[in-house]
Amino acid sequence: MSIFDLSGRVAVITGGNGGIGLGMAQALASSGCNVSIWGRNAEKNAAAAATMKAGPGKVHTLVCDVTSVASVKDAMKATLDTFGRVDGCFANAGIGGGGRRAFIDRTEEEWRRMFATNLDGVFHVFQAAARHMTERAEAGDKFGRLVATSSLASLFGTARNEHYAGTKAALNALCRALAVELARHGVTANAILPGWIKSDMTQGIMGNEKFVANVMPRIPVRRFGEPSDFGGIAVYIMSKASSYHTADCFVIDGGYTAF
Repeated sequence: MSIFDLSGRVAVITGGNGGIGLGMAQALASSGCNVSIWGRNAEKNAAAAATMKAGPGKVHTLVCDVTSVASVKDAMKATLDTFGRVDGCFANAGIGGGGRRAFIDRTEEEWRRMFATNLDGVFHVFQAAARHMTERAEAGDKFGRLVATSSLASLFGTARNEHYAGTKAALNALCRALAVELARHGVTANAILPGWIKSDMTQGIMGNEKFVANVMPRIPVRRFGEPSDFGGIAVYIMSKASSYHTADCFVIDGGYTAF
C-alpha cells in the first residue's frame, strides 16, 4: 500500500467548491479519500462534486455558512452521519476585499465581516472537528489533521488589506497553538500560505495588465499558481507521511517570497 493511499479517510473542505479548495478536494478524492465539501452555494457544490464522480473517493456536499455556529454543527453532524468519521478538516472558506479603501476609512462593518468569515469561521469549523477527533482519540483511534488556508498577507505588508492580513496572521498562530495542544491526540495542525493563485477571488486583479507586469517578474517559476498546485500538499498532510509534521506554515508561491 502506498504511504499516500487515503482509502477509508474522510476530509471536510470548507469552500471546497472552487479555487484552491476544489484543487485540494480533487486530489484527495483521487487518492481514495472521501470528501465532504461545505459551501454556501448548492449549485456550485454540485458542480464541484461532478468533477470527482469517477472516484475512487466518495464525495458529499453540504450547504454551510461557516460564520454560523449552528450551520457548522449541522454540517458536521450530517458529515458524520454520512461517513461515520472525519479525519481531516481543511478550513479553506474565506473572503477577500482589499485594495479599495484606506485603513483610516475602514468601516466597522467591513472589519467585522472579514473576521466573521476568515477567523471566526475557522474557529467554528476547527472546534467541531477537534471535538470529534479528540473523542475518537480517547476511544483509541488517534488521527486528525487540521489545515487552515492562510495567505502571504500574513507575512508581508499589503496596503489597504490590513483586515484580511490580520485574519490570516491569526490563523498561523491558531494552527501553532492547536498543534501543541492536540498533539497528544494524534492531531496535527498546519497552515497553507498560497502565493498569487488563479481563482474567483483574484480574477479581477489578475486581469489588470499593470498588476501582472509588476508581479510576474517576481515569481521565479514565471506563472501564477493553479488550484491543482495544492493537491499534493493536501494529500501529504492527510497521509501518514506527515504524522511528525505539525505547527508549520507551508508557503506555496512559486518562489515569490524568496526573490
